[in-house]
Amino acid sequence: MAASGKFRFCIDRGGTFTDVYAQCPGGKVRVLKLLSEDPSSYPDAPREAIRRILEQELGAPMPANEPLSCSAIQWIRMGTTVATNALLERKGERTALAITRGFRDLLYIGNQSRPDLFDLTVSMPETLYERVVEVKERVVLCQGDCQLGLSHPVVVGSTGEELYEVEPVDVASLRQDLAAVLALGIRSLAVVLLHSYTFPAHEQVVGEVAREMGFTHVSLSSQVMPMVRAVPRGFTVCADAYLTPCIKKYVAGFTSGFKDKEHLKVLFMQSDGGLTPMNRFVGSRAILSGPAGGVVGYAVTAYHHQLCGGCQRLPVIGFDMGGTSTDVSRYTGEYEHIFESTVAGVVIQSPQLDISTVAAGGGSMLCFRAGLFVVGPESAGANPGPACYSKGGPLTVTDANLCLGRLLPSYFPKIFGPNEDQPLNEPAMLLGFQRLTDKVNEALGGEGLSVQEVALGYVRVAVESMCKPIRAITQGKGHDTSSHVLACFGGAGGQHACAVAKALGISTVYIHRYSGILSAYGLALADVVHEAQEPCAVHYEDSTFQYLDERLDVLSRECVDELEKQGFKRDEITTQPYLHLRYDKTDCPIMCAPLKATENSCRHGDFKASFTQHYHCEFGFTIPNRAIVVDDVRVRGLGRGLSFQPHPLQEANAPPVVDTVQPIINPLLADWCQQVTQCYFEGGYVETSVYLQEQLCYGHRMEGPCILIDTNSTILVEPGCVASISKHGDVLIEVGSESIPCVGTGLDAIHLSIFSHRFMSIAEQMGRVLQRTSISTNIKERLDFSCALFGPTGGLVANAPHIPVHLGAMQEAVKFQIQYLGGDVREGDVILSNHPSAGGSHLPDLTVITPVFYPEQEKPVFFVANRGHHAEIGGISPGSMPPFSKYLWQEGMCVKSFKLVQNGVFQEEGLVRLLESPGTQPGSSGSRNIRDNISDLRAQVAANQKGIHLVRELIDVYSLPVVQAYMAYIQENAEGAVRDMLKEVSQSMQGPSLSALEHLDDGTAIQLSISITSQGEATFDFSGTGRLVAGNLNAPRAVTLSAILYCLRCMVAHDVPLNQGCLKPVKVVIPEGSVLDPREDSAVVGGNVLTCQRLVDVVFKAFAVCAASQGCMNNTVFGDESMGYYETVAGGAGAGPGWHGRSGVHTHMTNTRITDPEILERRYPVVLKQFHLNRGTGGLGLYCGGDGVLREMLFRRPLTLSVLTERRGPYKPYGLEGGGDGSTGRNTLVRASGQEQDLSGKACVGVEPGDTFRLESPAGGGYGDPSAVLPAVSKPPNTAAPLKGGGSLYTYKLNQESA
Repeated sequence: MAASGKFRFCIDRGGTFTDVYAQCPGGKVRVLKLLSEDPSSYPDAPREAIRRILEQELGAPMPANEPLSCSAIQWIRMGTTVATNALLERKGERTALAITRGFRDLLYIGNQSRPDLFDLTVSMPETLYERVVEVKERVVLCQGDCQLGLSHPVVVGSTGEELYEVEPVDVASLRQDLAAVLALGIRSLAVVLLHSYTFPAHEQVVGEVAREMGFTHVSLSSQVMPMVRAVPRGFTVCADAYLTPCIKKYVAGFTSGFKDKEHLKVLFMQSDGGLTPMNRFVGSRAILSGPAGGVVGYAVTAYHHQLCGGCQRLPVIGFDMGGTSTDVSRYTGEYEHIFESTVAGVVIQSPQLDISTVAAGGGSMLCFRAGLFVVGPESAGANPGPACYSKGGPLTVTDANLCLGRLLPSYFPKIFGPNEDQPLNEPAMLLGFQRLTDKVNEALGGEGLSVQEVALGYVRVAVESMCKPIRAITQGKGHDTSSHVLACFGGAGGQHACAVAKALGISTVYIHRYSGILSAYGLALADVVHEAQEPCAVHYEDSTFQYLDERLDVLSRECVDELEKQGFKRDEITTQPYLHLRYDKTDCPIMCAPLKATENSCRHGDFKASFTQHYHCEFGFTIPNRAIVVDDVRVRGLGRGLSFQPHPLQEANAPPVVDTVQPIINPLLADWCQQVTQCYFEGGYVETSVYLQEQLCYGHRMEGPCILIDTNSTILVEPGCVASISKHGDVLIEVGSESIPCVGTGLDAIHLSIFSHRFMSIAEQMGRVLQRTSISTNIKERLDFSCALFGPTGGLVANAPHIPVHLGAMQEAVKFQIQYLGGDVREGDVILSNHPSAGGSHLPDLTVITPVFYPEQEKPVFFVANRGHHAEIGGISPGSMPPFSKYLWQEGMCVKSFKLVQNGVFQEEGLVRLLESPGTQPGSSGSRNIRDNISDLRAQVAANQKGIHLVRELIDVYSLPVVQAYMAYIQENAEGAVRDMLKEVSQSMQGPSLSALEHLDDGTAIQLSISITSQGEATFDFSGTGRLVAGNLNAPRAVTLSAILYCLRCMVAHDVPLNQGCLKPVKVVIPEGSVLDPREDSAVVGGNVLTCQRLVDVVFKAFAVCAASQGCMNNTVFGDESMGYYETVAGGAGAGPGWHGRSGVHTHMTNTRITDPEILERRYPVVLKQFHLNRGTGGLGLYCGGDGVLREMLFRRPLTLSVLTERRGPYKPYGLEGGGDGSTGRNTLVRASGQEQDLSGKACVGVEPGDTFRLESPAGGGYGDPSAVLPAVSKPPNTAAPLKGGGSLYTYKLNQESA
């Protein structure tokens, strides 16, 4: 019962519907669902819902056009997608950005990676700000070994770090620049200055000046989220400045509809799952406001009130399936928070629940492409919606369920059609499915599939795509998926709950009685939260315990004070201390709550034990002798003012009653009859009973198949499953084991799509194990690796995720080992190789190959392999990437074939001898970090073992002949997609062949001639290519194949399985003795990182696909005996037909992220003086090429600088179709004296304190005649903001593809 006899409202305002859960005086519960936008009926959906309920319950008229009284309302709790929608649709407040001078384009460049490897347009969301103000100011961290002799004032930051105030804020210049922004009508300002996370004073000056001048909203990054790393902090403060004014306007509009607003208590749900007063609700913490309520809802119900008394609580997987996407999350007694994620192309750095989004929902579109059943990622949305909505929409998952009889139109309101007064349109759906079925059968060469079989096939493919992220958040993190409860909610979740649970081996599904509005119901169960956080920079050790305890005490008092101001009593408030910990010299921090305090811990608890426990669970190991760094101190204050118990249902005293309806044929002559419908399952139609949930009682059990219906959702209980009603009206489903349909070795398009998902899932899960168990920065944090599955002859089956230069290359390594070892491959053997003549790319990429044996099979039935980049394997220079190497041995350890594991025994002694072997050569050293090499190779072996387990599991289910048959079909499918593309090209060719010529900076020619037959077979002939070079630009055959595969995949222009089939229609001719055919002892490191880019340029030039991109990776290395640093730097992308080239981005065969400026200056003896676009360097054209970047680093002590670059000579990045060439790059060393020295493309020089290295990267070529007029239908370039995912899984994918 609502306390004080007043109403309590919990409202989730979604993009399409607004859900309402209201607690009325006396204990009555009201549930309501309204359209979020219906301007002809009401101005605001949440206020209208409150008005209707108050009017009906109080019996007093309340006109819609008059303000409501607050006297009967205790509180209102809301979750809203206002911020999310504004971000997705780019409809936020006009905003300007104030940033440190020299870094005006820092947020445009971001981390320099592109979100989609194969999108040549490099479509990226536009920035949130319109104008940039460069603030003349600078602070630099003090370093003990700095030899610059700086005499600037020293200030102390909040972390205890000392900084030089090199330049105070130039207020006069700032005022002038801000006035120009105000003159444009911009009133919101985002401020991010370098190192403001620890020294906020300069930002505070900017904020004071801006407010004084008339900016109505100012967001300071040091206040919004004071965490180190300027780029994500900058994105976050921009989102805050862009979205907070929208939220304030919405809150003002909402509250304007009430009288006595000073008595109105409104709390909003934040992304972290906690409530906050409306005056504290800000944009950066509002992105997940809607979904967070659902997570709280299932966490409190499915876990805390779980299931059977006395039983051990099981962890819960949240499965929220809506119209456009599905959200998955996990709860184990505490919320899983992350502190950085990417939403709509914007990095948000704030506490948020770890909710991973996959683009598969009820509105996901169905298509048949290249022989595959494809579900999503495109969505029909609310308008036009699915085909059955009668607005001309496409076929969707919702239509498939309707086709199968799993949705019953008679239970849906008549709100569809152009006038929104029609029922679901079954004829339109059936017509669409008939056309789709005809297309499928035509492609398969017969009339093999019925409409219902096709519809069921799409549902099965959708289920498989939804299972992938669930496996990733469980198996991928070391948890058993089957030992979870599946909590389903959302409008479409109940239709797929049983199928998803069966596919995952989960035995129990929990569906709350309010599952259709669980995000609203969760608001009633949530705590009010106040968080306090500050940055830190100390080690977690005995000497810092007192300091950390004091800071936690201060933050705890702040939280308690704030919650007491909101009316909570002290005994209603709890505080949770956290430390953000990481091992020194790593970038994997974990926010840790403490375990019980010991004599050797902080007074607040043992944070070290908690950290090592979490680290071991997440990554599979710990680093015992490594210092632990505290990055942040945080306290989460909780106000627990509400204890709510749901009303129990009446206990059943009779069997459940099937719903009764009047027959539609002749209702006047017939009696009411039981509603039994026909639902289509595997094998045909089955009679399916229909029950109304409102008529069911505690203890009722319903055997499947049956359908449970309430006003907000439909639950399908599949055959073999049993549903029961709990004491409080929730639905518990006991899930029967999945009956695998009999699958033969003949081609079935549905199973082809399912096997495509399963093969890729094997490679992806191998990758998660490798990331978890590795130790080096390159593999664990930069994720510079690839995992793949191969057939018994070494042909690639699935490669995921994709490092461009690894694409297709590993199959050369696997095939080499099969031929080289012959029959000497046994179970328990694992092979190590990195030699270019054995299918390697360059020596630091170590490939680990394991055969997969199966009982009663003498030979391997599959192979699994992974390739990881090791930062150090010996050679003549640290980092194993020397700019002037002439022989392969100078680049590190060379291995053609070595049994890393033999008969199940890890051969550590032999491995150490190999790693030390480069040291036997003159001027060379063995590996300088053997410990990490061994640890990472063990991790690579473990990843392959995971792959073996998953392959055997798949064979156990389907049989070896079936799995190998579908392996071949997947390869044929990819081959068909490439053949179709090549056929299209052949029809438009003007001559017998295509040709192109490009040159390396030293004049070495790369000549290509491509002939294509009408059957879609192509010959890539590199005859005429220059001879082997004395340096390291020689490219192994595997690199050439990777470049060709990358180009073909880009030109296919839709998702296609990346496997051996892609290259089957292609013959590659490489002349002996050429730069593409190195000798066994030839140096190749530059070929892997530079020549590969020129190969892509020459292929795209031949096909006339687009202008040249920068054609370089701009490899930069500096260091000494005590440290080393390596980076690659972005440049300009080439323009093409219909798009401008993206500026400041990595292109083609690389996608590496660049180190954040604050991390760079914190860890290394350099100062980043400037980093921005080099404007005007892109080639002119109808569509202009992307600009390169300018990057300057000041050295603080003597070091050795090495650069390995291209496009520094006479050969510019070409333009196409009349477009101008892009500018070449330039490497300049500016000595402390001011003297400038041109370093050319390859250099290794000593630098002194005060010297500056200036890198100007190449730009992209233009496309089309610059004097032509752009077509009127041309779309603005680079403005797409698709919803492609979210949460830790999406972040992991972005990291993997930008390694």
